[in-house]
Parts: sequence; structure tokens; C-alpha cells
Amino acid sequence: MTQTWFPDTQKWPVDHPDRLQLYTMATPNGQKVSIALEETGLPYEWHLVNIRDGDQHHPDYLKLSPNGKIPTIIDPDGPDGSPLIMMESGAILLYLADKSGMLIPADERGRRQVHQWLFFQMAHIGPMFGQFGHFFKFAADQTSDDYGVTRYTNEAKRLLGVLDHRLAESEWLAGPAYSIADIATGPWVNGLGFYGGLDVLEFDQYRHVKRWQEAFNARPAVQRGRVIGQVT
Repeated sequence: MTQTWFPDTQKWPVDHPDRLQLYTMATPNGQKVSIALEETGLPYEWHLVNIRDGDQHHPDYLKLSPNGKIPTIIDPDGPDGSPLIMMESGAILLYLADKSGMLIPADERGRRQVHQWLFFQMAHIGPMFGQFGHFFKFAADQTSDDYGVTRYTNEAKRLLGVLDHRLAESEWLAGPAYSIADIATGPWVNGLGFYGGLDVLEFDQYRHVKRWQEAFNARPAVQRGRVIGQVT
């Protein structure tokens, strides 16, 4: 099949242009989309965008994602059958849920529950957990005081409390059914272990979050999706 509709991205040649193309690395944001693709079973081909090497700033990648962030997808069979390029993990999750008819309820009330917990992740969990990881792990020896660590440790603990309260009354974040809200949030909660911050966050006290995290990580599609784009 011809690739004539693809942007000219010679750095990432496409072998299967009839499939969804995923440009990613196994960061929390990257894992969201690979897990969703594994859950839905939509055929896809993935390409490593190694942010450690600065691939996200490569001119070929900026043709796909003007903000230079991962992940990005190309759907050759987008709306009305025309190709679609999408950036921003939350928007991609909503798109994949609608395209597959999975991972989001059909009823309006259920959809709105998913939307609010998805946006809670995008606006709070991701940015604040990311800042916690930055100051606690990566910039620990680059600052002259503990302001950053203290601020983002306290905020991460507060947000874990919000999650714990919600999960005390609901099996999954948006209700009784697993959804893209869980897929968006799970990799970021897992990331707290990567940052080495579980003890300082007193993670064991959030027993409902721990129950939910274990159920999330036990899903075969999560296990497959977590390792897509993994760099050792």
C-alpha cells in the first residue's frame, strides 16, 4: 500500500500504512495510549521517539506533534475515512474510545463521569506527579533548598487522598466499569515507584488506591502496553 498520505517522516519509516501509527516512549503519557490500543485490539504499528536523545525535537516529529511531546498517533482511517494526526494523550484516549466503542460508557451520564476523571488526571495527577518526580528524583542535587520537594510532595499526597476517597466508593475511577480514566491515571501512579517516592508519600496508607493499582496492573493488556517503547 502506498504511503502517499503520510507526512514525510523519513526518521520513522512506516511498514504497515493501513494500521494506526503510534509514536511513543514508555513514559506514563506514552503508556496511556499503548495500553488503550492493546485493550481495544485496534491494529497498530509503533515507533520509538526517544526523548532522552531529543527525538521529540526532530523536524520529522514536529510535523506530527507541533508541541514536541509524546505520544502522537496517525490514523489512516480517521473520520469520514480520511487520515487523522493527533497529539495530546487525553484527546487520543477519547478518540480511541469512540473509534472502538470501548472503554467509555454509551450513556451520557457515564460518559461525563469518564470525562471528569480523565481531565482530573490531565490537569492535576500528571502535572503534579511529574513535578514531584522532577524535584524528588531528577533535581535533588540541583536546588539549594527543599521548597520544590516539599511543595510537590504535599500536593502529590493530597491528590492520592482524592483518588483514595473516590476509589473507596467506586471499583474504578469513573464508576463500576474500567475506562480510559483508569488508563490515563494508572501509569502515573505506577510512576511514583519509578521515582522512588513511595515511602516519602506514605503510599501504603492509600489502601483503596493500592487495591485499584493492583487490579489495573493485573490486566494483560496493561502488561503488554506498559513495555511498548521501553528503553533500557
